[in-house]
Amino acid sequence: MISAVSLLGFMAALFTTLALVPQVIRTFKTRDTRGISLWMYAMSSLGVFLWMVYGIVLQAWPIIIANAVTFILMIIILIMKIRLG
Repeated sequence: MISAVSLLGFMAALFTTLALVPQVIRTFKTRDTRGISLWMYAMSSLGVFLWMVYGIVLQAWPIIIANAVTFILMIIILIMKIRLG
């Protein structure tokens, strides 16, 4: 059975991860990355990756899953920013 604390973590992870989906969709549709900061996404991607590693060390699945998905979404945007300018 999932604990209340883990459920809270999964819910927080769900909302913070889903917050990136509109940006990914918009970037794919418009191919416009001019309003996106390369350095912000690069540093944020590194931070999210480190949070994922932290979750792995703690074996905290809400942290691992949320940051793995968030990292993938951020890398998609970062790659598009690098390719499209």
